[in-house]
Amino acid sequence: MSEKTLFTQEDCLQTGFDMPIGGKVIVLRPSVLSEEFRNTRHQLYFCTGGFGSKPNPSGRSVFAVSLADGEQVRWNRSDVLGIAKPEILSDHARLQLSQIRPADALDLKSHEPKYSGYCFLPDGRYTSGVWLCGTKEVQDYIEMQKDYQQRVMICDRDDFCVFEMIEGKLIHPSPEALDAFIKERHEQGGMELKL
Repeated sequence: MSEKTLFTQEDCLQTGFDMPIGGKVIVLRPSVLSEEFRNTRHQLYFCTGGFGSKPNPSGRSVFAVSLADGEQVRWNRSDVLGIAKPEILSDHARLQLSQIRPADALDLKSHEPKYSGYCFLPDGRYTSGVWLCGTKEVQDYIEMQKDYQQRVMICDRDDFCVFEMIEGKLIHPSPEALDAFIKERHEQGGMELKL
């Protein structure tokens, strides 16, 4: 990554208040950062929700997770500069993002995980898997990660790969097998899985 000290509008896909930011990596305005944290590492957060994650709520709270240290925080919607371009994320930020469970994930104290999600950097590095309790959480995890990660993999409880995507392209199962599975689940009245 370049030696840039702060991200600007040029580092964002979108800026302004008329965009939904829930489930996206956001860039904070430099002016809201304390002096000790005025660097690009502390400008990146993953928006987990809040009233400010919807379009046009300029003064509402936004709940987010820091991609510097994993701390859960609350910001005002007006503190958000924009949605980060995927290429500005450092390896550290990508690995930190891979450890975030979906916003509506079930409590692991009372629900048994059925899957684990992994994200890999281009050089193969990754961190421990993230527990996911069902197909909805799997779908949400993939949606969270696919724009920012080089490789996303979902494994079942026996550690067998059940889903793999590289650079946004479905690798496993084949697109035909996935379509057949979705059609079968839909005909049985099961939950519809969209990827």
